[in-house]
Amino acid sequence: MAIHEVEFKSFNEIETVKGWIYTPIREPIGVVQIVHGYGEHSRRYLHMILTLNEAGFVVAADDHVGHGKTAYDSDNWSNWGDKGYMTMAEDEQKLRELIKEDYGDLPYFMFGHSMVSMIARLYATKYGEELDGLILCGTSEIFPEMENIVSELKAEIDAGNGEQVDPDYQNRMFEWMTERIENPNTPNDWISKDPDIVADHANDPFNNFTPVPNIQSLYQFAQMIQQILGTEWSEKVPTDIPIYNIAGDEDPVGRYGEGVYAVSNWLLETGHQVKTKLYSGYRHEIHNHREIRDEVVAGIIDFITEHARVKAN
Repeated sequence: MAIHEVEFKSFNEIETVKGWIYTPIREPIGVVQIVHGYGEHSRRYLHMILTLNEAGFVVAADDHVGHGKTAYDSDNWSNWGDKGYMTMAEDEQKLRELIKEDYGDLPYFMFGHSMVSMIARLYATKYGEELDGLILCGTSEIFPEMENIVSELKAEIDAGNGEQVDPDYQNRMFEWMTERIENPNTPNDWISKDPDIVADHANDPFNNFTPVPNIQSLYQFAQMIQQILGTEWSEKVPTDIPIYNIAGDEDPVGRYGEGVYAVSNWLLETGHQVKTKLYSGYRHEIHNHREIRDEVVAGIIDFITEHARVKAN
């Protein structure tokens, strides 16, 4: 495997996004672009990246604005800038354009995880013609807890408080994540039943749920989710994109499977080809949980290999 570090100017016209392209030793058969989740960074996907490389896929990933190495270098954690949620989607297209320079003829797939799988869903409405397949991991519909505070966030912005930080809003959005876990040891136990994964997430200096996003960024996030709900969203996604929708059935982000199936059902209603798989007894990071991560990645490889062959033929 060879690793090429890349960088490009963000869509927000302020920051420089840091990214990496991982190339296999063998002749590549496709490209997978990984879109990492909220409050983390792309190197947390190294097990998946290495396995995809071994299967013959080029992998590209960046650290979003406000996240990971991009945030570390700019000292801007959590906030997207005035252009809002489109910054992440457009930055993923900027990375895609870099990939095209060397691998433009290869089948191209996107893997989106967690709350930023919603960025992948948004991407598919604007740049769906770029995709030969889409993998959604830990995705969902809108959280009722978020709906309850959107009007409050808007009122704060109208009052000129958009740049202010109030931890109470983020806490109210996400504090319910452990409500079904008996005697949680940490606020992040919803991530995995494996305590080592939870500890790794907490101790990784490039992971950061703090500082808390400002009020404007939280409102932008809620606005983004409004753009990817129902058949009003799915009808904007090209119907020739095969979609693989996976999650743990004890993942609160996916509403314990209910939100995952809601997304799949929207897509089915608008004529899309969708495969849905829930991993019984597992929480949010199924791709990292040691007991099943090989099975999870093998399922992803089977999906993208099948559809890479379809394009080749």
